[in-house]
Amino acid sequence: MLLVRAIIRPEKVGIVLSELAAAGFPAVTKLDVFGRGKQKGITVGEVHYDEIPKEMLMVVINDEDKDDIVKIIIRVAKTGNGTFGDGRIFISPVESSYTISTGKAGL
Repeated sequence: MLLVRAIIRPEKVGIVLSELAAAGFPAVTKLDVFGRGKQKGITVGEVHYDEIPKEMLMVVINDEDKDDIVKIIIRVAKTGNGTFGDGRIFISPVESSYTISTGKAGL
């Protein structure tokens, strides 16, 4: 199993969630996050914004679904020709998963 964490623009969340659900990935955790990328924030006029609002989507998937979910997120979350600030995807291994109500292991 893998944990996919995608940090994306807030305006892209709805369409990304819709596309993930349509592709068979309906279980998603969404968090409001703030941060900056390699550009170290943005400057508008004389004001520097060090923390930019983003959304983090977290999905636990089977290993074989990795390429599919990454392609979906990139295709849907990318703006135009792709600009800085579109986001980032992180993938980490998940040792185990349990459903609390049943105690059942796995997805």
